[in-house]
Amino acid sequence: MAGGMNRGQHGISLADRAARSGVPAPPSEPEPRPAPRRPAGDGSGRHCWVHDPPDAPGTWPGLLVEWRQQEDGWHGRVAYAVPGVHGPVLVEAWLPADQLKQG
Repeated sequence: MAGGMNRGQHGISLADRAARSGVPAPPSEPEPRPAPRRPAGDGSGRHCWVHDPPDAPGTWPGLLVEWRQQEDGWHGRVAYAVPGVHGPVLVEAWLPADQLKQG
């Protein structure tokens, strides 16, 4: 049957049909609580500068992988390379946010 089974209901939206059905609408979800404020950037593989990490004073290019909040503030999980005895060494570490700058 062309045009559907219920002739004569042209122009009525599905929302109107649902409202007229008598079936109550599902309860709306509660508003999500805002997440604690963290440093800028989501950390999803973003370039950053690592300032004075342990055992490697100076500034190093790094990759910010994720953030976490600890009792003493925000920390970023970063990967960065520093010179080693036999060539570059890849380091992965959790460092305080004040040692990380957006790149």
